[in-house]
Amino acid sequence: MLRVLCVALLTVMSGLPAVAQQDQTLADIRQQLSVLQVEMQKLKGELNTTGAPATGTGGSTVLDRLNAIESELQRMTQKTERMQFRIESVSRDGAARIEDLRFQLCELTTDCDLASLPNPGPLGGAPEGGTAAAGIIAPPAETGGTSGGAELAFSEQADFDRAKSALDAGDNAAAAQAFSQFVTSYPTGPLTAEAQFFRGQALARDGQHAAAARAYLESFSGTPEGPRAPEALVGLGTALGSLGQNDEACLTLSEVAIRFPNSPAISQANAARAGLGCAG
Repeated sequence: MLRVLCVALLTVMSGLPAVAQQDQTLADIRQQLSVLQVEMQKLKGELNTTGAPATGTGGSTVLDRLNAIESELQRMTQKTERMQFRIESVSRDGAARIEDLRFQLCELTTDCDLASLPNPGPLGGAPEGGTAAAGIIAPPAETGGTSGGAELAFSEQADFDRAKSALDAGDNAAAAQAFSQFVTSYPTGPLTAEAQFFRGQALARDGQHAAAARAYLESFSGTPEGPRAPEALVGLGTALGSLGQNDEACLTLSEVAIRFPNSPAISQANAARAGLGCAG
């Protein structure tokens, strides 16, 4: 029985790195490690009670091997705790930076009410023990489309298409107004981040760079893993440069290559950085 339990324990242990690379969160991994530690204590208790002297081929007893496994479990648990602390710290710092940008851009926009800005929170909606990561916010994830499979509200697609048609026709003022109405009507819809992105484009083409920067910022912070996220960062950085905030612009544009190393938007970001004279 002890041999079976040890083999099972070692099998689970060997699978932990692969599991960590899949869809589990740090909280899930920590819970598994806690369960394994409890099982370790049970096994050690049984060995100590029976006085089993089982010896391995290398001269070590089963108890020695269990002690080694327990030490590794403790090391892994401490590592996950350090990772979680770092992730949460980066998430808070990123949230503070985004909120600071929101306030700065709000002050530059005549129709923005500081009191109406949402309360700051972890960017990307990372839950407690979640997986926000380094960079401005959580790391990009694989995504197949804009809606991510979410269901559209009645007439949502039609309203979006009308606004996009105005943008394609070059009617930037009408497009900006239509997309603004869209995000008001569907604040949490699957097309909202896309609408904010195109609203930013319309405003930028119309020379309203502060409002454009706000729209790009909302697009990115709403879906940092979305298909428009790299372009939204480029738009945000470019708009900040147009507002004379070169330091923030260069920093924002540099995030594109860091967060999205395979994105075609990197060339746009590099061109914008060169135009602003960014260092590095």
